[in-house]
Amino acid sequence: MSKIVDSLHANFRTYSMVIALVVIWILFSILTNGVFFEPRNLSNLVRQTSLIAILAIGMVPVIVTGNIDLSIGSVVGFISIIVAYCQYFIFPGFLSGLFPSFEAQTTFLGISTSMNGVISTILSIIVALFVGLLVGIWHGTLIAYLKIPAFIVTLGGYLAFRGGVLLVSGGRTISPVENTLVEIGQGYIPKDIGMILAILVVISVFAFILWGRGQKFKYGFERYSITKDLFKASLISAIVLFYVLYIANGYEGIQNPVLLMVIILMIFTYLTNNTRFGRYIYAYGGNREATRLSGINTSFIIFKVYILMGILCAVCGVVLTGYVSAGTTSGGNLYELLTIAACVIGGTSLMGGEGSVAGAVVGALVMGSLNNGMDLLGWTNSKQWIIQGLVLIIAVYVDVVSKKKR
Repeated sequence: MSKIVDSLHANFRTYSMVIALVVIWILFSILTNGVFFEPRNLSNLVRQTSLIAILAIGMVPVIVTGNIDLSIGSVVGFISIIVAYCQYFIFPGFLSGLFPSFEAQTTFLGISTSMNGVISTILSIIVALFVGLLVGIWHGTLIAYLKIPAFIVTLGGYLAFRGGVLLVSGGRTISPVENTLVEIGQGYIPKDIGMILAILVVISVFAFILWGRGQKFKYGFERYSITKDLFKASLISAIVLFYVLYIANGYEGIQNPVLLMVIILMIFTYLTNNTRFGRYIYAYGGNREATRLSGINTSFIIFKVYILMGILCAVCGVVLTGYVSAGTTSGGNLYELLTIAACVIGGTSLMGGEGSVAGAVVGALVMGSLNNGMDLLGWTNSKQWIIQGLVLIIAVYVDVVSKKKR
């Protein structure tokens, strides 16, 4: 019964944030005479939020285990600069010498580029993922095996990788980058393909929930009422259809970064809810000593959590470079604070043991909506930061109070 109560509490936090998000959207729509709720604005809002949402998805397992990562903004900026550097200084000359016949302009998936441009983008993505993997291994080793506090390790990473940005870039913006990379950050999925994807997602949501009920029945686990599960599936489906039919199809289509964020969300939802690794994450966050005594390799769990965080930083670094069409010295600034805020607002407890990746995405949307709405109202940055700070403090206070009551 206690597990059911805990799950209902976690779901209540997520559902309450969805309701808060709807209220924020309605409020800003009224204050801006409907401008906020226009498909174009909402499309830009979701795209701008997608990077923080991706990072928040990776941050949830980190915080659930009772750790933190203060370096992610600097890591994203560092990988973004590495990608731009490869695209501008390394791969063009290397590939033109290796494949001179591939320099001719062509069309690839509707993008004006060359085959060398496509190869350059693929190689840049591989380099980014490799760097992100190395960062994750480095942080995971120091924290999980050398037992250096995560706060110190990642604070050091925050400083070191920000210095790496300036070292690689020479203190200047690196541009341009290949059109294929720009398409990753700025492009759209055609509307008809978007509709097909939306239908597939809705079908997958219901199928996944029914499959999960079957698995719980098979292994004798407690199941919630079918009404509760169907409501959850219907809510998710309604959100997906609203985004595709009103926001995406009302403007240019589904943005590539948003599609990438949804794919990552689905993968991490399965990973955290339906795998042994996911159960170990929550078990360790809830009771570290009991988890160790049960024979679980807790150090390896922490190690893998930071590897996943490093890989998602790489993904965001690639998308950021494409989105701004360059590598900039300010790339990723304050991403770590916005990401942690999104997690906390979405119901992830800084004390560990509780949180969901879906809630973190909702938290990112709440923060993004506040920024977008205040921008439309012409509020200064100073006022926006004050409001965001107050929202974060309130979210943490609610978490602390709810922990004491339980």
